[in-house]
Amino acid sequence: MGRQTGRGHSTPIALQLWTIRDAIASDVDQALSRVRVAGFQAVELAPLPPGLSPERLAKALARHELTVVSIHGDLPTPANIEHWARITQMCRCRKIIWHGWPRDSRYDSAVGLRDLIASCNAAGNLAREHGLEFGLHNHWWEFELLEGVLSIRTLHEELHLDIFWQLDVYWARTAGFDPAGAVSELGSRLGSIHWKDGPAVYGQPMTALGHGTIDVPRILNALTHPVDWVIELDECASDPLEAARQSLEYLEARTS
Repeated sequence: MGRQTGRGHSTPIALQLWTIRDAIASDVDQALSRVRVAGFQAVELAPLPPGLSPERLAKALARHELTVVSIHGDLPTPANIEHWARITQMCRCRKIIWHGWPRDSRYDSAVGLRDLIASCNAAGNLAREHGLEFGLHNHWWEFELLEGVLSIRTLHEELHLDIFWQLDVYWARTAGFDPAGAVSELGSRLGSIHWKDGPAVYGQPMTALGHGTIDVPRILNALTHPVDWVIELDECASDPLEAARQSLEYLEARTS
């Protein structure tokens, strides 16, 4: 599916390759072939496994006619920006996202959070200087209270306006927050959604969309502009690619 107007997604629905990380590490060509057969036209990149270079990955993506909507990785710094520039050029994607994992200890205090915000703003400036778009991906701790205020609200207020959020609706729900409410609060800063479903309990396996606690229709109704849609299953009790395929069909049935 291509670009839509109004609510919905702005690019083909993508698969986050972290979902099939073991298959990618074992045989990237076979893994990407299965992704294409499952119905995906696009992917979001995770950090590459040892031995898989950006050049090799880019060639494999081209062979299987898969485009890249965004790339996850470490927070851009002067020390790693050339790596970012290399992989974005190879994969023809300007949109990079700090995966935010593991939890940064600066979430422990208001002073620390503002130091983290300064680092994110510096990363955003560095990305823009290299012609890249920069965003953040949440987990559950951004929706925890810090001195009476949700950390994500402080981030939302103080991050540079050019920095976008990739909202992971599952982790927001895991934290006890209403994902549709998060969509509304983030407003125009929302640039991407990570779709996943399940019990919304950390450590328990995830499921295909429509088989868990995530109220997808309510989230869809909260959208006011097109954003990127990415399907991901961090952990899954069944075949993760099959669950991702079912999730793709579920979303397409509700937006066709």
